[in-house]
Amino acid sequence: MLTSQPDRGATPGPAADATKTATRMPTAPRPPGCTTRSLLGVDYFHLKTSDGGDLYLTRFGLPFWENLLPENWYAREWFESKRERLEGTSTIYKVPTRTVNGRTLNLVAKWSRVGEVVPLDTFTFNKFMNAEFNSPFEEFSLLMELRQGDAGPAGIRIRTQRPMAIYVPSERMRDWQTGRSEDKIRAKVARHPGVEIDILRQYVVLFGWVKGLNAVETAERFGLANRERTEFLAQTTSLVTHELAQKGFRVVDMKPEHVILRPGARKSLLREKTGQFVYALVDYELLERTPEHEQAVRTANRQLYLKHMARRFELKAAQPMPPHLRATNVLGVDYVFGRAESTGGLLWVVGRDPDLFNYFLPERWRRTPKKQLSSRNQIFYTRTKDNINLVWKVSRLGDPPWLTNPEADPRAVQAHGFNSPFEEFSFALELTRKGVKTVYPRAIYMTGRARRNARKPADDRRYAALAGLRTPDGEAAVSQSCDYITIWGFWNGPDELLASQDGQFYQAFNAKHANAHDMISDQLLKELMQARATQLAQCGFEDLNPKPDHLLISFDPAQKLVLDSTGKPEVRRCNFELLRRLPPQS
Repeated sequence: MLTSQPDRGATPGPAADATKTATRMPTAPRPPGCTTRSLLGVDYFHLKTSDGGDLYLTRFGLPFWENLLPENWYAREWFESKRERLEGTSTIYKVPTRTVNGRTLNLVAKWSRVGEVVPLDTFTFNKFMNAEFNSPFEEFSLLMELRQGDAGPAGIRIRTQRPMAIYVPSERMRDWQTGRSEDKIRAKVARHPGVEIDILRQYVVLFGWVKGLNAVETAERFGLANRERTEFLAQTTSLVTHELAQKGFRVVDMKPEHVILRPGARKSLLREKTGQFVYALVDYELLERTPEHEQAVRTANRQLYLKHMARRFELKAAQPMPPHLRATNVLGVDYVFGRAESTGGLLWVVGRDPDLFNYFLPERWRRTPKKQLSSRNQIFYTRTKDNINLVWKVSRLGDPPWLTNPEADPRAVQAHGFNSPFEEFSFALELTRKGVKTVYPRAIYMTGRARRNARKPADDRRYAALAGLRTPDGEAAVSQSCDYITIWGFWNGPDELLASQDGQFYQAFNAKHANAHDMISDQLLKELMQARATQLAQCGFEDLNPKPDHLLISFDPAQKLVLDSTGKPEVRRCNFELLRRLPPQS
């Protein structure tokens, strides 16, 4: 029987940096029909399974891909008769695979708890009150980074289970099966219908089995009790916690059950040449970087992001894309297109640079703390896990326009309707090319799950007009059944400036706020609004809902008002949902 062993040292692997795409792939034979994907710095081989699900194989799982097919370990009769429930608050089993080509593999199959409430004790909760379970792809990314061991002393290597694969069954769970409160889900969805609050797909993370006993079982085998037992467990977890911290990591709910030891006769443990006992760390759903290491990684990711963002349109279209991404053009805008595997959604990232794609995966910004920027609309500011400032908006495509602006023409607004995300981005970039300063369009995310209680949109004209827009895979790019989120750069300075001098931030205020706080006069506000309307008309556009909070004015790092070539405050447009192209002059 083939049984995975704890590594005697961390095996070098792809960096867990959210922006890196590893260049070396495994040399083991590829399964027929598989595609390669790189997600959060980890290379996967993706297979559609016979049951309609998805299997993401790592380089560790690739040589055993036939064993890892669900019919060889998850078939109902086999799984129910062969599985062994392991201790813990999660759903986790040890299960052998069927014998395939003379090989059997012992697996640990664990159902991901991403999106569920973390059950921490009072002390831990107070210390880590914002803790969240990693998504499966985040869990593997962090684990690969820990295994590579680049951070901290080279002499410390943390042994772990080998991450073999992520299996996503085809069936979707009902709300009551997820362990989440249905009332709370409804309340959250009512507040934020554009965000996938709960994940109804199951994710099973598969690891190789590690021989040995956990620290609690070892203490029982040794017959330890009372103080001696308490001291043994405390010393064991203390050492592991210390070495993890030295390598830039921590486990929020660190327990002696997470430490696997190799006990021998006469209360002995397998030890290194140095005398330290050999151990392997298991359970990574609450693995995270230490604050110091997290800050270092975020700083590095942000610097790389700023450099790439400043030249996102400069890469030659002939440059090959990673296999899981496609270059596409929608309404005149270049995008890097791909799937958000953690949610089943679709993602279009503006530009031609595939290294920017991972920054906009929903797990990088969806659950980070956010600040609502509008009392009426779903517009939020957040700082992502990569230390990137973004603004995301739930598109109002298909909603009936509801106006409070007396300057707007309600008949024209009703006749036009809200723009689609692709139109907003197209207009913003066209205006930029024509000299109108705007905030930066970054990405468009289409949610992976259909709207709850989906009904026909109140205004379906845009969907009909844009029915011809397709993804590179031939799917409809504009769907009535899904929500869209537009992601914009939070305006704090030109991309080119931040790429060369990060930290030289601008401070922006919308013109309505600036006027209310005496930053600009009533007369100047009126002049700015008129000038922007004229400028729009010269570029062939008009704003059907002209409002001063659609315009931003800026103060530079020296707190000086940023002026344009005429000596007036430089204005940057930040709203495009009711922008309309003027009919051509006859």
